[in-house]
Amino acid sequence: MLKAMGKKAAPETINLRIKQVRKALEMSQAAFSRVISLSSGYLAGVEVEKRRVNDRLVKLVCSSFMVNEQWLRTGKGDMFASTDDEMFLRLAGLFRELAPKYRRYMLKEMELLLGLQDDNGEM
Repeated sequence: MLKAMGKKAAPETINLRIKQVRKALEMSQAAFSRVISLSSGYLAGVEVEKRRVNDRLVKLVCSSFMVNEQWLRTGKGDMFASTDDEMFLRLAGLFRELAPKYRRYMLKEMELLLGLQDDNGEM
């Protein structure tokens, strides 16, 4: 799913780094904006640097796509965050957004996955 990203320099502006994230994920503007609950027109304006990037947009992009916030803001570091702690925080945030009946469902599914993992000797 992710395009291989060479060690090329990050774009100069946060707007262009958002575009780079979207392209690395191989997503259309419509699909990317739908995930972060933003109009595709607004996203298009961000990508061509006609719209300003605010803190809310930064947080949405980082939490929705596991993007390293430091990289998004400054261009320093890796584009994507990948530590277990960051994935756990994202999972917890998504879990909190679910209605209680869906939370119970997700817990049951995770327990089933753990059983499958144990059966296969995976860790």
